Amino acid sequence: MLVTRSAAIAAALSCAALAAGCSVKPPEDPFAGEWVDLTHALGPETIFWPTDGDFVHKENFHGHTEGGWYYTSYDITLPEHGGTHLDAPVHFAEGRQSADEIPLERLIGPAAVVDVSEQALADRDYRFTREDVLAWEADHGELPEGAIVLFRTGYDQFWPDRTAYMGTDLRGQEGVDNLHFPGLSEDLAEFLAEERNIGAVGLDTPSLDYGQSKDFIAHRILLDKNIPGFENVANLGELPPVGATVIALPAKIREGSGGPLRIIAHLPPG
Repeated sequence: MLVTRSAAIAAALSCAALAAGCSVKPPEDPFAGEWVDLTHALGPETIFWPTDGDFVHKENFHGHTEGGWYYTSYDITLPEHGGTHLDAPVHFAEGRQSADEIPLERLIGPAAVVDVSEQALADRDYRFTREDVLAWEADHGELPEGAIVLFRTGYDQFWPDRTAYMGTDLRGQEGVDNLHFPGLSEDLAEFLAEERNIGAVGLDTPSLDYGQSKDFIAHRILLDKNIPGFENVANLGELPPVGATVIALPAKIREGSGGPLRIIAHLPPG
């Protein structure tokens, strides 16, 4: 069993206090509670942008070696933007942070889960509005500093069916032209970038911008402020509107415009 230095110190202090006839409450376990995986697994069925390639998992060796022990090793090839992934600011903003430059403070923070699933499931081209967030704030208070704002559309239920999830199974430019899924409006992106001090924005669709966007304005506004995006997030329906802490750690790709993301959430006990 691994015992951390801080835990060992706490235990020693507790023992010393008991020996002295004192009662000291041991520190609470900061990891107690529930953990929720917000990540789609990478595999052959993983959804990528229509103009990108697919995930390739190539076997190098699988089986028993001449020495008699088991060993397995694979190569992987994949675009930066696909599956559950990061959009680094440099993806749409020249001179802004790349994947390896994003400070951890923007990748770990309190979750604010804004449920827009009713509107999004009724209209594949729905764009989340400032009013959606203001309605959330009326119930839960202003978005906290450093919040990771997660928009739940309910589209993760369609994964990995490309047609149901993206609106089309076509590839290339024809596929891009036929994309239909919800995303952020220009007005909302400006509101989050200019009037709130948030850490990051995520959602359970393929893009911060809605599928029919031709100018990717939400990307341009948010990423220009070094606000990273998390796309193709999963299981947002398992999180409450407030109370969870998100940990979103992407592959630390030097000069990367994005990359695979392992994103989880912690819900404290009670």
